[in-house]
Amino acid sequence: MSRFLVIAAATVLVSLVNPISAMAEQGAPINVNANMARVLRINAPAATVIVGNPAVADVTIQDPQTLILTGKSYGQTNLIVLDAIGNPIADTLIEVVQKQAGTMTVYQGQQRSSLSCAPVCQPTIMLGDDPSFLANSISGSNLVSSAAN
Repeated sequence: MSRFLVIAAATVLVSLVNPISAMAEQGAPINVNANMARVLRINAPAATVIVGNPAVADVTIQDPQTLILTGKSYGQTNLIVLDAIGNPIADTLIEVVQKQAGTMTVYQGQQRSSLSCAPVCQPTIMLGDDPSFLANSISGSNLVSSAAN
């Protein structure tokens, strides 16, 4: 019985020391797709979140134990979560990657465009696409949006 209590106490201690461990294996970054959001659950209440490079990712506190991670641009950054008195709850890497499934990249010379194919291919905005393709995609999206209103 005492061995069981020691194992249970060790498990609780590990979850308090590393609350984001359920989301990322030890040392592995938390992955999120560019232009997508992901829910992160933590075991201790967060009061402050700090993102090393806000151009790569953004994190907001939904409630004290739920964070919303949004991938903004490709790359890596870090996430630091602090409690109400400023003690660190977590310090982990964030990796923002391009969504691969259902995405097709088309090259015409040096011009690149991206299509989201699920099941019909339609233009989608991705970092690195040709500026004129991006402008046409955005204006088309705005036209559809204004027609819906």
